[in-house]
Amino acid sequence: MKIIAFTGMPFAGKTEAVKVTKEAEIPMIRMGDMVWNEVNKRGLKLNDNNVGTIANQMREKHGRGIWAIKTINKIKTMGNIDSIVIDGIRNVEEIEVFKSELGDNFVVIAVETSEETRRKRALERRRKDDSKDVKKLKERDQRELGWGLGSVIASADIVILNNGSIDDFRKKIKEILKRL
Repeated sequence: MKIIAFTGMPFAGKTEAVKVTKEAEIPMIRMGDMVWNEVNKRGLKLNDNNVGTIANQMREKHGRGIWAIKTINKIKTMGNIDSIVIDGIRNVEEIEVFKSELGDNFVVIAVETSEETRRKRALERRRKDDSKDVKKLKERDQRELGWGLGSVIASADIVILNNGSIDDFRKKIKEILKRL
C-alpha cells in the first residue's frame, strides 16, 4: 500500500491537495477527524479551543503518536486498498507510528505557504473549528509548532510551495501523484 501524507501549517493548502487526491479516487483519512470524533464523544462543542485541548490531552495521556494509532485503526477497517492519503500529520512520532505499522512505502508531502497568505485564507475559510481572530490564529500556529509540526515539515520527502494560483497548485499535486 502506498501511503501519502500531507502536512503543513494551518491554511497552507492541505485541504485543496486532498481534494485533488479525491478527484483521483484515492481514499483519504483526515487525522483531525479522529480528534473531532473524540470532541464529539465527550459532548463538547466543536471549536478551535476544544479541538486543541482534546488533541493535547490525548497526546499527554497516550503519547504523541495517539492520533496516528487511531488513524491506523480506521485504515484497517477500510479493507484492501492500493493507496491512501493521510491529511494532518503533526509530529515525527506520528510518522514513526505510520512507518512501523504500515511499512516504508510512506511519503510525506509538506505544503508551504507564506504567513500572509495563510492568514488571508484563515479569514475566508468557513470550517467549524476555525477561528477568525488573528491572535487565536497565531496561538494555533504556536500550538501546532509545539506539537512538532515544524520538524515534520522539515523532514518531508517532498515540499510544494503554494503561494500562486489554486490552478497552479492543483497542477503541482497532480504531477506528484503521477510520479508516485
